[in-house]
Amino acid sequence: MRRIVVTLLTLLALLAGLTSSPASAEEKLPVPWSFLPTAVTGGASLSFSAPGTNDWSCKPTKAHPRPVVLVHGTFGNGNTNWQTYGPLLKNAGYCVYALTYGQLSKELPLSILGGFGSMKASARQLKQFVAKVRRHTGAAKVDLVGHSQGTLMPQYWVRYLGGRKHVRNYVSLAPLWHGTRVADVTALLNPIFGGEDAFPACTACAQFGTGSAFMKKIRTGRVASKGIRYTNIMTRYDELVIPYTSGRQKGMRNLVVQDYCATDLSEHFEIAADPIAARLVLNTLDPKRAKKVGCTVVLPFIGPLGADAV
Repeated sequence: MRRIVVTLLTLLALLAGLTSSPASAEEKLPVPWSFLPTAVTGGASLSFSAPGTNDWSCKPTKAHPRPVVLVHGTFGNGNTNWQTYGPLLKNAGYCVYALTYGQLSKELPLSILGGFGSMKASARQLKQFVAKVRRHTGAAKVDLVGHSQGTLMPQYWVRYLGGRKHVRNYVSLAPLWHGTRVADVTALLNPIFGGEDAFPACTACAQFGTGSAFMKKIRTGRVASKGIRYTNIMTRYDELVIPYTSGRQKGMRNLVVQDYCATDLSEHFEIAADPIAARLVLNTLDPKRAKKVGCTVVLPFIGPLGADAV
């Protein structure tokens, strides 16, 4: 009798474990749709990983065989820039990774924010990071999702550092394939500092100029690399990429969020938390499970009013 009781209890324990596991696996991370407040609160944690990112035990599934690597913008990091996309993509079943690159120093507090250094050096950091992601996941290729500088810098890795064979989707939020006039003023100061590669504090800022040496290097020959599916997602209200059409590039898929939702007032920052842009990203990464793009009022920096559109 004692053996029977022990056996029954063991079976019950096993059944309890089996029934509780799926519920745990289905738990969803909260997804915020407001860039500025969540970037501030995320930064206050001094963490370099946004929720849902950098789980080095994650294994890609048959449905989502490629890990997604998130590449932040200037003055951002792998945490503050991706408070929305980390949990969003994790909830969708992806293995998600985000690096921080281009810091002024590896020591605190200067190590907290990135995107300052030369994009050539940052591209080498991205190369190392993707290699680490591929080692841990066993994936031959990754999908890139970048914001601002994170839409341009990776192309240097793709074209000049051997990255082309390791990328399938290259998705850009607020891209600047032709540079931005905001950075053109730095060209006037380059002779003083000895050129854009010696620009103080933010070398990358000088490289964003429409006529910079870095931009010319990126635009030499065919900009879009063969074998990669490029998608550019722009906003007409971009205050840093001027004109916003700098994000358009021949040979790539070019989308503007206002063409899908006229009441989306996302600007350069909010587009990284915008539900309309997020649906476009999800549909791009997994076209077989694409859903209709919704529409709602989205305020600059703050996000949507009421329910999200994803």
